[in-house]
Amino acid sequence: MAKVLFEVKLPAKIKKKADVYVSSCDVLDVHSQGFSEQEAKKNLVEAVTLFLMTCFEMRTIDQVLRDCGFRLSKAPFTPLRKGESITVPIPFSAKGSCLTECRA
Repeated sequence: MAKVLFEVKLPAKIKKKADVYVSSCDVLDVHSQGFSEQEAKKNLVEAVTLFLMTCFEMRTIDQVLRDCGFRLSKAPFTPLRKGESITVPIPFSAKGSCLTECRA
């Protein structure tokens, strides 16, 4: 069984509120917090990872992404400025002949 890792880059923001930092990925309506900026970002990455993995497991990811306004784009990807995004790892395992036939 092969291990496959998809990485998704999503817009994110972190704001200090009182004694904590609140982190947000507004396009997916996922939020978290931490006592430092780093902790808030780490917690947001974990929350988004779990959110996307759960959507995949429940077979609702296509509907969730459509509901959030995601559409396939033919325009070239323009990276966000440093500090305005998070990179979210989504681990998969794959078996069978699909590994040699996958054209994704």
